[in-house]
Amino acid sequence: MRITIICVGKLKEKYWKDALGEYSKRLGKYCKLDIIEVADEKAPETMSKLEEERVRQKEGERILKAIKEEALVTALAIKGNMLSSEQLAEQIEKDTIQGVSHMVFLIGGSLGLSKEVMKRADRAMSFSAMTFPHQMMRVILLEQIYRAMRIIKKEPYHK
Repeated sequence: MRITIICVGKLKEKYWKDALGEYSKRLGKYCKLDIIEVADEKAPETMSKLEEERVRQKEGERILKAIKEEALVTALAIKGNMLSSEQLAEQIEKDTIQGVSHMVFLIGGSLGLSKEVMKRADRAMSFSAMTFPHQMMRVILLEQIYRAMRIIKKEPYHK
């Protein structure tokens, strides 16, 4: 199984890098993991709706270029389906049984994902109705994928 996380922006803070490194290491036992960071678009604090859409579109173009054609794509979006950890594990296991060998998860920038990216996604998943910093979402996503792998393998962890 190959899992790719495509995300907007670079991690700068050491604590996020350390957490990402820890879960990446743990996941190495279960899958081949790639994390692709695409450049974020410079965005002033106050923007018109049109300017916001332009930022999402530019970031979206970068995301779309990084997606392999054969991949099953899950976009992280507030309006996506909320799953429990067990349901995520079931979904990953089901996809694997059905022959999916490459899963891609998308994390947008501070303004979210473009319409074009959402159209390319095979599904949308939400972790909460709340908004989280996209740096934190990387760590939360990796932790949940790790938890799902442990559930699938019936290994202790997920209490």
